[in-house]
Amino acid sequence: MVTTGRKAVVVGLSGASSSGKTTLARLLRDIFPNSFILHEDDFYREEKELPTKNGLLDWDCAEALSIPDIKSSLSHIQDHGTFPVRLSSSKLRSRPEPTLNAAQPQFNSKEDRNDVGQCPVSDAAIAGLKARVALWTQPGEPGHGILTSSESAVRLCIFDGFLLYAPSMAEIQPHIDIKLFLRVGYEKAKARREARTGYATIEGWWADPPGYVDKIVWPNYVQDHAWMFEDGNVEGKFKEDVLKETGIHAQSQLGPDVDMETTLLWTVEVIMKSLEELSSGNEKP
Repeated sequence: MVTTGRKAVVVGLSGASSSGKTTLARLLRDIFPNSFILHEDDFYREEKELPTKNGLLDWDCAEALSIPDIKSSLSHIQDHGTFPVRLSSSKLRSRPEPTLNAAQPQFNSKEDRNDVGQCPVSDAAIAGLKARVALWTQPGEPGHGILTSSESAVRLCIFDGFLLYAPSMAEIQPHIDIKLFLRVGYEKAKARREARTGYATIEGWWADPPGYVDKIVWPNYVQDHAWMFEDGNVEGKFKEDVLKETGIHAQSQLGPDVDMETTLLWTVEVIMKSLEELSSGNEKP
């Protein structure tokens, strides 16, 4: 059993800015028992340490993140099932141990202060998936004992980040057990990003300056993810052999703007199947 001795399984949710990662992460936290969220955005460096590009601060690159702190936090979570009490960098806030309930009230995350807007998934769909997962965990079902009801049960860490699978993030990738990738087209990504009022930061608040999506966000996304797509076209077809080789799950048969309800259903099924494979020791690369 691959999870022997482990206290948590890490599920990576990655994709372009405004692809729905945080919304999906919060829904998954409410659907799966014994789960909590880790946000990559909580590992930004101070503004004075950020690189610049096209005359603007660049928040959307690997250099803006404290990769050693991400790596050590993921390792701690896998080994202990909790957030580390203290990170190696004094510039990043300490994280207290999360509670076991879904609301995660003691995790001091600045990302949790950011509004993701109205939930795009119906209450009926959410209730149906909660029931689906609850049944899956019952005795005699494939998920029994994985997340609950056994001494070897593990917690589920949902790791939400805009940059998880790029070569520049190779150092953290061995600590991501289940890799999921969300797509969004340029037009929708730009509209969603520009509709936001801003983001909580270590220093306080950041609002995108005019032209930020076209000068920073989208070019960086293309640069970091072109390797996953045929002809480097991030709005085109995935390279299926690359997805298989890297173990990244994506809705490769669908276009870039899949509705959240469809994505949530797909994600829940992928996570359940992957947890079964990890539990049995038959995980796929």
